[in-house]
Amino acid sequence: MHRFKDLEIWKKSRKFCQEVYTITSSFPSEEKFGIINQLRRASVSIPSNIAEGCSRKSNKEFSRFLEIAIGSCYEIETQILISNDLGFLQDDDLQVLQSRLLEIIKMTSKFKTNLTI
Repeated sequence: MHRFKDLEIWKKSRKFCQEVYTITSSFPSEEKFGIINQLRRASVSIPSNIAEGCSRKSNKEFSRFLEIAIGSCYEIETQILISNDLGFLQDDDLQVLQSRLLEIIKMTSKFKTNLTI
């Protein structure tokens, strides 16, 4: 069993979640129940699944939760690209979020690969 608060992937994904909340606060208010909600929920899902996976008794179970966290990253990537297409997200913010997502995906994938199943 791992202590999720000690994992760098959990710390980075938690920080990323904060960035998503900050950036989406400038989105149009009519998107409150649309893309803002989707982005925020998916960003919360990343550190939440890492934490929940840590509570599992086997690395195989933990690995499944890491897969779900990675899936949430790709969901967010799609949503930020759409947000950019719609003019809600500036190119600079898009690049920052994509860079952070890629880092989280790579770190999580490597961590998952190194789990002894």
